[in-house]
Amino acid sequence: IFLPDRFVKGTCPNCKSPEQFGDSCEVCGKTFDPSELIGPVSVVSGATPVLKSSRHLFLNLESSREILLGLYKEGLVDDAVKNKLMDWFKEPLRAWDISRDAPFFGFEIPGEPGKYFYNWFDAPVGYLASLGQQLGGDAQETEDFWNSDELERWHFIGKDIQYFHALFWPVMLHAAGLKPPTKLAIHGHLTVNGKKMSKRDGTFIKASTFAKYLDTQYLRYYYATKLGPEPQDLDLSFEDFKARVDGELVNKLANLVSRCAPMLTRLLEGKTGVSAVDAIPLLKEIRGAADGIAAAYEGREFATVTRTICALADKANKYVEDQAPWKMVKSGPQGAEDARGVLTAALEAGRILTIYLKPILPGFAEKVERCLAIEPLGWENVQDAMEPHAIRPFEHLVQRLDAKAVEAMIEESKENQESRN
Repeated sequence: IFLPDRFVKGTCPNCKSPEQFGDSCEVCGKTFDPSELIGPVSVVSGATPVLKSSRHLFLNLESSREILLGLYKEGLVDDAVKNKLMDWFKEPLRAWDISRDAPFFGFEIPGEPGKYFYNWFDAPVGYLASLGQQLGGDAQETEDFWNSDELERWHFIGKDIQYFHALFWPVMLHAAGLKPPTKLAIHGHLTVNGKKMSKRDGTFIKASTFAKYLDTQYLRYYYATKLGPEPQDLDLSFEDFKARVDGELVNKLANLVSRCAPMLTRLLEGKTGVSAVDAIPLLKEIRGAADGIAAAYEGREFATVTRTICALADKANKYVEDQAPWKMVKSGPQGAEDARGVLTAALEAGRILTIYLKPILPGFAEKVERCLAIEPLGWENVQDAMEPHAIRPFEHLVQRLDAKAVEAMIEESKENQESRN
């Protein structure tokens, strides 16, 4: 039988990494034809494949050279990716084989019996199909929505499929009269404890298994602390993971509300007042960070976002510690009102920082909103101030990471692999 690309394995012709499939290298990201593999073998039988002639359909990429170069100039990809893609343009672009011989999964090409669309030709079209399904299934409405001048089209992808999205997909869209992506946001691979994810070691963890044992917000936050616009690999070190969750998410970011809201309820009937005068410079600094944090989000500098928010949270927590409202409240009626002003300022700081965090931790933000008895927060609320009001009884925002839960998650991942074997 004719072997699909993924049914052939061998050594990458570019970086010489072994055990690579016949369409691209997972190590260096290079794409190629199965015939270019060094020492190819059939995944089905282990035999050496034999080359035979077959008629195929191709996408002419060279005719779209200037279109692609124009898109790169306009910022379709970041500079690091652009520099890598430019290697393709040192010579005429090779035509892309978009058909495969039977047996092959997917869609048979109309008018071409025994020929199927290559899965990476068909796969991105699923973006349009999924959008159409969401919009109700009307093809023309889907095309009009996609082409709207009021919308941006962002693709978040892994670095191993950047060529399909940066070379082939824009050409396909152009030929179909559809707008190209506004931006390709390309990430690296995920490793666990410094190694490639392993089923044997229990570090090939399903999202459903993670959610069974740990709060998914942990992972959202941890990824954010590591991510930038460069397509670099990200390591999920469970030791660092615990340090980030406990040291930053719990002790810094959640601490303002989780410490001050119960204190306000216990000591001052749960009623906020007016922020203390000596907190005005702190609140001004926190509000003043909005534009910088927004710019970091827009630039996909998520690690910068979390670092900035944590630094502001440190200052707000220090303010509470220095003011010691739990002592103020013991010095009489005026002391109680002074304490209310300090706690109000602390909760105001927590509210603003929650706005900054909400794109990363929407679930966390919802809990803060419920606790503070306020409407859902948006970026436009950064410059607002809470009116004096009664907050609700406190509910835990986030718990410390349970090391035993991590161990149980890894063990279950191992067991799932063993049961499949």
